[in-house]
Amino acid sequence: MTRYPRDMTGYGANPPAANWPNGAKIAVQIVLNYEEGGENNILHGDPASEAFLSEITGAAPWPGQRHWNMESIYEYGARAGFWRLHRLLGDLPITVYGVATALARAPEQVAAMQSAGWEIASHGLKWVEHKDMPEDAERAQIAEAIRLHTEVTGAAPRGWYTGRCSNNTVRLVAETGQFAYVADSYADDLPYWSRFGRTDQLIVPYTMDCNDMRFGIQAGFTNGDQFESYLKDSFDVLYAEGTAGAPKMLSIGLHCRLMGRPGRAAALARVIEYFKSHDDVWFATRLEIAEHWAALHAAPTAARPSEMDRDTFVAAFGSIFEHSPWIAEGAYDLELGHTHDTATGVHSALARVFRSASEDQRLNVLKAHPDLAGKLAAAGKLTAESTAEQAGAGLDLLTDDERAAFQSLNAQYVARHGFPFIIAVKDHDKASILAAFHRRIENDRDTEFSEACRQVERIAALRLIEKLGA
Repeated sequence: MTRYPRDMTGYGANPPAANWPNGAKIAVQIVLNYEEGGENNILHGDPASEAFLSEITGAAPWPGQRHWNMESIYEYGARAGFWRLHRLLGDLPITVYGVATALARAPEQVAAMQSAGWEIASHGLKWVEHKDMPEDAERAQIAEAIRLHTEVTGAAPRGWYTGRCSNNTVRLVAETGQFAYVADSYADDLPYWSRFGRTDQLIVPYTMDCNDMRFGIQAGFTNGDQFESYLKDSFDVLYAEGTAGAPKMLSIGLHCRLMGRPGRAAALARVIEYFKSHDDVWFATRLEIAEHWAALHAAPTAARPSEMDRDTFVAAFGSIFEHSPWIAEGAYDLELGHTHDTATGVHSALARVFRSASEDQRLNVLKAHPDLAGKLAAAGKLTAESTAEQAGAGLDLLTDDERAAFQSLNAQYVARHGFPFIIAVKDHDKASILAAFHRRIENDRDTEFSEACRQVERIAALRLIEKLGA
């Protein structure tokens, strides 16, 4: 069995209704990353100095040495930048991503966060790279981060964001079972659920584009106007979508040592005033958004096709293509993933097997379909799906003359083409079915074979929508 672990579909064309409080058209969520004092430093037991997200272009780690310039940039974030942002944002519901060891070295800042009523989420134990960290070591660091965070702040964190994470991070955090949300994702504009074993974890995605980290990279912002313009454009697009009936969430990421600089703080102040000048804007912490979403949209409980075993999958979808379970068996062996957990996704997998089959195999699928209003229907021997479909088009209530007309057309069609007339009756009524019958019966065999195959696929799609929802 081959399964693809990524979800490339998400909510698709029809995201769920956010229903933000008081009919808000947009949820604005501002994060302040507090990392100063938790970064790489040999004083912290790390092998080298920090090299990430600073004013130093092209910074590199200094193995076994302290980096005085880098340290002082981080110190600016704690000594000056934090307080400037605290004054600017103090009346807003902010979420702090707090590195546990940084918080432990910042009692004044923690007190100020708590006085402002800000949510303090966990940003891990240390602001270091985790991509090469062994799973057991990362699990231990997560546990220690929770312990230290609780010791320093007086309460366990309800939200988590590592940032410099590994492929194991979200699963390991979810396995603790204690987080209302995890933010280590940039995959959507709305929260969504992910399942890890038997654990359903709410993901509240974060951002790297509406993020002042772009002041610290070469391909990023070089002045406050660029940051301001980008955030306003992002807000305007999402606000318009919310006005049109599909509210989303705007995440904004800030860092004390970056946005806390005066020239950048000025741009942030203008952005905040711009947001406040609009009606129906919900400023919220990530925890508030997570709790709202979880109350409104519980984790899905339906069986997911990509997680079914072979027997269950074939039992569920073996009759979608009439009397042809081999199609479901072939689909099960494809590279299925979360994107196949919808009617469209399952249909794609089944249709691929049908399309790649030999002409004889496809012909047998066509022959497996019953005549419309034929003898099997009269004898009540159709599959449940075919019975419901024909009844839905009124083919179970034909007059004697109508039934005779159908049976005559069926016989002519089969004699001409070698398989039954097939049409997705849910797309039609009795009159349009008869019209199609008369039109198609004169087609050449190849044209009609192709049309019949298209109709088989359409019937399968409609059956899957009936079974799994649109």
